[in-house]
Amino acid sequence: MRVFVDKTKCIGCGACASLAPTVFKISLEDGKSEADQDACTRDQCEDICREAARACPAGAITIED
Repeated sequence: MRVFVDKTKCIGCGACASLAPTVFKISLEDGKSEADQDACTRDQCEDICREAARACPAGAITIED
């Protein structure tokens, strides 16, 4: 599974980082979310990554299986 954040859509609200702090971080450079691909590959993170994608108000998170 791979998780992507579309920085053109991301508004930096931090919902994803709140739900899955081991996977998503807010960049200090642009205030937008970034996904740690190494953290995304752990099976226990799959459900929380999908929840974060659903919770994103901007629809900026996509998941590839």
